[in-house]
Amino acid sequence: MLLVKSLLVKVERQSVALAPVVRQRFEQSWTMLERTERADAAAVRDAVDYPTTGAWLAEVLAAPEGPAFDWHLAHLGGVAVAAAVRAGCEVGGTLTVPSGALALPGLGVLCCPSGRVSLDGDARRVRITDGAGDNSVVLSRPGAGGGAGSPRLIGVGTGWSGLRMLPSSPVVLDDLDPYRVPPRGIGPSGLSAADRPHSASELWAERWREADKFLSATDAGRAAEIRTVLQAVVPLAAPRQLNGPPVSATLRSAPGAVLIQLPADARVLTESLVHETHHTKLAALDELMPLCRPGEGALHRVGWRPDPRPVPAVLQGAYAHLALTDFSWRALNRPAGPVAWRRWAAEQFETYRNQVGEALLILRDSDELTNVGREFVHQMSRHHADLGMAARSLA
Repeated sequence: MLLVKSLLVKVERQSVALAPVVRQRFEQSWTMLERTERADAAAVRDAVDYPTTGAWLAEVLAAPEGPAFDWHLAHLGGVAVAAAVRAGCEVGGTLTVPSGALALPGLGVLCCPSGRVSLDGDARRVRITDGAGDNSVVLSRPGAGGGAGSPRLIGVGTGWSGLRMLPSSPVVLDDLDPYRVPPRGIGPSGLSAADRPHSASELWAERWREADKFLSATDAGRAAEIRTVLQAVVPLAAPRQLNGPPVSATLRSAPGAVLIQLPADARVLTESLVHETHHTKLAALDELMPLCRPGEGALHRVGWRPDPRPVPAVLQGAYAHLALTDFSWRALNRPAGPVAWRRWAAEQFETYRNQVGEALLILRDSDELTNVGREFVHQMSRHHADLGMAARSLA
């Protein structure tokens, strides 16, 4: 919401430089968003809190004045329509869509080559029609009410692609949103997003179902946590090298999304979900109570990366790998678990524990942590020690 306010301030400061059509489009979308919030604040929160909305806000706020800013600013229309649809608000009129695709965060994308759409809807359903009349979608609400607790919207139409839900969860497989991956890509090689129909949605559903089953049986609390923290899985392009684990990442600008290549099996997906969920949790905590002091400090070697890392990255990695240490311990001590998973747990537990132990030594000796950061590392060290004692007691 602070970023949304920042966008309003930026538009006001650039109002003289904005073309009239750009200003009019912004005011139309902003008015729709305000009207929707008065009717159903939770629905607006859903649209604003969807991960790709944060990624879009980061892009538009960083864009220089001129065509690039105008282009990104137009996406506010999709955010406003998504919120109104979720809330069941009446909508009408026309909306310009310069990109030729109306992206509704968390819902889907309508192809509109004419560059404009007409809106017509009430509490039960909304029809969005391309200006040329060839493409349209009707978004229906199975039940009444809006906001976070409302039923899943059902979209049917020509030129419409809706997001798919992953099995037995509220998480979507987002292979559509234009802001789901930064323009520079992900990782050192700049991996791009996997676009539909090449995103292997059926394989994702199969991997997710198996991973969720094992997570729930091994650590029900952690499984519930992942379903709560995570809103979207963003599939990345196929690996350029067949060897090695899949690339995965989280973005501070898009909390609630995991960007990842299709894992080889459910076990690898499980590791990635645990790992990336803890990156998201720690980033959120650090926003509220900074754990490290700003500035450039020394670089340190860690067991999970070949390149030296600054203290904030050491902390992020240690926290995620401590979670994997804990999870592998639980998997190892689950007698009814699959043999392959128990073998993985036996191999990885000591590896993770040793890597985290080395990182904790770096963190405890560092003067780059805040008081809160030092207390946090102290509690991490206690949990790490408890896991070691539990392992020795069963040796």
